[in-house]
Order: sequence, then structure tokens, then C-alpha cells
Amino acid sequence: MAEHRAERLRELVKEEFGQMLQRDLKDPRIGFVSVTDAEVSNDYSHVKIFVSILGDEEAKKATMEGLESAKGFIRTELGKRIRLRYTPEVHIIADDSMERGSRIMKLLNEVKNEQRGES
Repeated sequence: MAEHRAERLRELVKEEFGQMLQRDLKDPRIGFVSVTDAEVSNDYSHVKIFVSILGDEEAKKATMEGLESAKGFIRTELGKRIRLRYTPEVHIIADDSMERGSRIMKLLNEVKNEQRGES
């Protein structure tokens, strides 16, 4: 039963944070961000939100600074929207797995094209 609750909370956090990114966070430092995943601790006191940020290193750094400065607002909003007894501490983590995946696909395509050229 606890696993189901944690999974439901994880999905709610992803959904609500995604909506906050679209509608509520007005910081100009925050660029194009998408939520890739969320993890909830066993005691529901912490939530890690993984985000993918589009742009160069400077844009990513500025976006993370904007998100870090908005943590208090994000936590308060999550508490209002999800209605938990104790609102979890929010940790936002940059996730570059999509970028790595894209790079791997590009490399695989290059190898494939090279093999076609040799045949």
C-alpha cells in the first residue's frame, strides 16, 4: 500500500511542478525546462525533482539558479495543491540523460552510415 501511495505522490509532484513551470514561475532566468522524473523519500519528507533544461551551459546554470531561488514558492505551492500533512523538502536536480541519449543516438547513426559506405 505504501508503494502505491509513494508512486501516486511522485506522479502528482511531477504533474503539479510541470504546471508551475508553465504558469506560475515568472523568473526570467528560467528557460525551457521539462520534468523528467521525481523521487519521494520513504518517509515523504523529501522529494527530488529531476529536470531537463534546453540550452547551453550558461542558460542551464541561470535556469538552475532561478529554480533554486524559487524553492520556497515551489514547496508552498506543492503543499497547497497536493494537501499533505507535511510538505516535503524540495530538491531540484538537473538531468542530462536526454542529452546523453541524443548524443548516443547521433553516434550510432554515424557508425551505421559509415558501415553502409564501406559495404
